[in-house]
Amino acid sequence: MIERFMIDIPQADIEDLHRRLDATRWPDRETVDDWSQGVPLATIKALCDYWRTGYDWRRCEARLNEIGNYRTEIDGLPIHFLHVRSPNPDALPLLITHGWPGSVIEFLKVIGPLTDPARHGADARDSFHLVIPSLPGFGFSGRPTRTGWGIPRIAEAWVELMNRLGYQDRWVAQGGDWGTAIATQLGIIAPKGLEAIHLNLLFAVPDVENRANWSEEEKAAAKQSEKFDKDGVGYSRLQQTRPQTLGYGLADSPAGQAAWIYEKFYEWTDCQGAPENILGQDEMLDNISLYWLTDTGASSARLYWESLSYFSDGFSVVVPTGASIFPREIRKMPRRWAERNYRNIVYWNELDRGGHFAAFEQPALYVGELRACFRPYQRH
Repeated sequence: MIERFMIDIPQADIEDLHRRLDATRWPDRETVDDWSQGVPLATIKALCDYWRTGYDWRRCEARLNEIGNYRTEIDGLPIHFLHVRSPNPDALPLLITHGWPGSVIEFLKVIGPLTDPARHGADARDSFHLVIPSLPGFGFSGRPTRTGWGIPRIAEAWVELMNRLGYQDRWVAQGGDWGTAIATQLGIIAPKGLEAIHLNLLFAVPDVENRANWSEEEKAAAKQSEKFDKDGVGYSRLQQTRPQTLGYGLADSPAGQAAWIYEKFYEWTDCQGAPENILGQDEMLDNISLYWLTDTGASSARLYWESLSYFSDGFSVVVPTGASIFPREIRKMPRRWAERNYRNIVYWNELDRGGHFAAFEQPALYVGELRACFRPYQRH
């Protein structure tokens, strides 16, 4: 059964958030003049001050309720999702999956242009029915109480979700971050009705056997990946190995939860040195508040424990695949490497701006990429 779900965070929870922010015990200042030790003290203090005195969660809550929230139980777990049908009855059903530290909030700016392109100056035939679920352990989806909710189980749950919504005969899937993992797994199992997938981050195995013949692009990709492995994966290793220990701090300190996510908005966006250059404080705090108010710091981290190494042994996707490469992505895979795992790449484009949170940062570019990739599967 699919039920309409209305978000209504208790006022007591918001007041508790304010009390905790007021009582924050801050560490001493960093000993450097940059972000190399993490979020600078003055920067996170400013964000938390606005969270306490200027931010309004009810605005975000009203927006989500206006769009249309639903929940359904799949394999014993409540799954929350946004479902927005296009006014075009022949629109192509599109499943979009977020990652960490993202949420369904990443996609609020693209819902209108994707579902009703005619109202946004585009071709009405390039329209989609949207299904945007919250990953298990994230947001308003249920939090697993037992192990086993890794990539394969989530992908199977998404297939069941699309079937329940009546989209089993024809649909496409998109994702970045963990959404890439889910879309890739869907491409591996190739369920009935899945016509294509699109990714804004690719998992691919570098062609190390031919290192001596690497192009300049491949050398640059390897160098970027090595740098990320050296100083950019601390969050991942901790969430993969000790999510429960980390969770105590994230569940108890809103400032800690904010810093844990805000750092990634700095590190992973194309922001020229400050996340506020590309994302508004309200946007970032909408996403941060969703993690805090649902107490999903630990449960979202456990997906790393379940699945971080899932694709390490290689894989093969034969479902038609599109890829949009944004310049500030945390790992950029050259097409030749990608083709070793994604065997049927039908769309490839490299953009001049944007980062890891493509829909959040560059909604117009993201919408254009999905239209271009999936146009052959529309009923024109």
